Amino acid sequence: MTDSQKIKGVVVGVDGSPLSLLAAEWAAKQAELTQVPLHVITVWHWPQSFGFPVPGTDGYDPRSVAESILKPIIESLQEAHPSLTIEAEVAEGGAADTLVAASRDAELLVIGRKGHSEISGLLLGSVSAYCVAHAHSPVVVVRT
Repeated sequence: MTDSQKIKGVVVGVDGSPLSLLAAEWAAKQAELTQVPLHVITVWHWPQSFGFPVPGTDGYDPRSVAESILKPIIESLQEAHPSLTIEAEVAEGGAADTLVAASRDAELLVIGRKGHSEISGLLLGSVSAYCVAHAHSPVVVVRT
């Protein structure tokens, strides 16, 4: 895909954590300044334990949880930036891989330095570090 075929816009990953909300606001301001759309992504996956679904998750719907996290974020961003075109996406998969894939069609990828779990970061690796190393667009990592 050439630059002229790219969808122009800013992509931001959110998980509802305070730092991801700061990243979303930073991304919204940047999208507004550059007059491009903002694409807000949150991801979900089935909880796993040693490769198998976690027992006791009957009736648990992680997609609905992700949607309930994303909805107020989009509403708040739209209220603060009424002229901004905002697209929301709830994707299944890993955060790092999903954001890197989204960066293929972005002018800029914005993420917070840390999400909800420091333990998962230690065990699985840092989403922000992975995105910085593998993204197809420039990356801004928002820190406190």
